[in-house]
Amino acid sequence: MALETLSSNELLNFIIYDTISANPYSCNNSSETNYLLHNGLKPQELGCGSNGCSSNTQGCGSVGLETTERRRSLAVQGRKKRKRRPRACKNKEEAETQRMTHITVERNRRKQMNEHLAVLRSLMPESYVPRGDQASTVGGAIEYVKELEHHLQSLEAQKFLLLQGGRTLNEAAAAVLAPPFSQFFVYPQYISSQNPSKYTSKSKAAMADIQVTMIETHANIRILSQRRVRQLSRMVAGFHTLYLSILHLNVTTLDPLVLYSISAKVEEGCLLNSADGIAGAVHHILRIIEEEANLC
Repeated sequence: MALETLSSNELLNFIIYDTISANPYSCNNSSETNYLLHNGLKPQELGCGSNGCSSNTQGCGSVGLETTERRRSLAVQGRKKRKRRPRACKNKEEAETQRMTHITVERNRRKQMNEHLAVLRSLMPESYVPRGDQASTVGGAIEYVKELEHHLQSLEAQKFLLLQGGRTLNEAAAAVLAPPFSQFFVYPQYISSQNPSKYTSKSKAAMADIQVTMIETHANIRILSQRRVRQLSRMVAGFHTLYLSILHLNVTTLDPLVLYSISAKVEEGCLLNSADGIAGAVHHILRIIEEEANLC
């Protein structure tokens, strides 16, 4: 054999050269190894130890396909993790146009509000508007409207007395004349039986004409009933018990009737949160007052 003719040194060099050349893949490339280790591959998966390639029979070449697949999977994962960029915001010109439009609309609204307040101040006596601010103007307008309503109710009572002449109230109600203060009741919750020509069959159970309308926490109450002794004071006490604060009160009498126009505010703690509920509570107060009057 040819090996017999080689010296010991030549034989050792031949064995080392043959061993190195027999490996199809070398792990001496440190950059490649570092890349694979950085992406989650363990040294054991590469067939490499901490100091280089191991003597495993598979060697580093057996993980070539695995490395390729791993790179692809890592690339796909990287693409999935990328967040989509948000849509581009409106450019500066569109934003500026929108801002200027909003400013113009708000300026026109304030201008229109000021014009309406000026007209409202001109329609009221100066005593109802002590100051020129918006709150004083609106508050004075409320007071003025309530005062006008009271005058209208008084004129309605005088008109009814002139039209009926010498007739009694029941005779006038039975005639062609409209019942007194009927124009102030549009959709009453309770209807009395004093004017059968106007009212329905359910009116017999009612103590008075009662109509309540509500806007948020403010209630407008109208009551047309028979006059009773200390009726008003008892009603005010009953309202206080129900946590209803009286803001305005107009009283118009037309013997033997009396018309109350009350503006009340629903305070915290009040269990009445609807117009029908307040109307029922007022009717209950009037029933108690009438029962006490009958006992006396």
